Amino acid sequence: MSTVHLGLSLGHATDSDAEHWLAGHLPAALAVPGLVACTHNVPSPHPHVALSFEAPEGAILPEMDPALRAAADEAAARHRTRVSGRAVLFPGADALTGTLTAADILDLSAIERITILGGTDATRDTTIETRDFVRPLFRSGRLELVLVPIVGGRFAPFEVPNPTPCCADH
Repeated sequence: MSTVHLGLSLGHATDSDAEHWLAGHLPAALAVPGLVACTHNVPSPHPHVALSFEAPEGAILPEMDPALRAAADEAAARHRTRVSGRAVLFPGADALTGTLTAADILDLSAIERITILGGTDATRDTTIETRDFVRPLFRSGRLELVLVPIVGGRFAPFEVPNPTPCCADH
């Protein structure tokens, strides 16, 4: 089956808003095995989060505001060239729960590289506490998961599931 890269910009304010839309409004034509869906921070016509999809040829996206078309096209181009994009849906994502080794993650999913913040590659036996929330990034043409050290010599994905908003206590 041939695939195409599509962009969709609905003006979501945050990655979380875009993910909630994906969870509840993903068109049936896109809900297929192998789908890759990413979020992208785009600057125009105002800062917001756009979506990109590597989808089956012929997939149709919902209508969007024509003023957001350029942002959608930018997201699709970034995905196609694999220079950026935060993968929310990707092959094997559902299997990345609990504590796994880097080898498990590489074997079970479309993730192609695992690095520790700062650029060091993780070893295949690196223990990773997924927190059931894995959001790899397209970087330099590959889908890469970035880790941070946590307690006990383990690692976890850099992005946390429920981040505290900046200045939340003010």
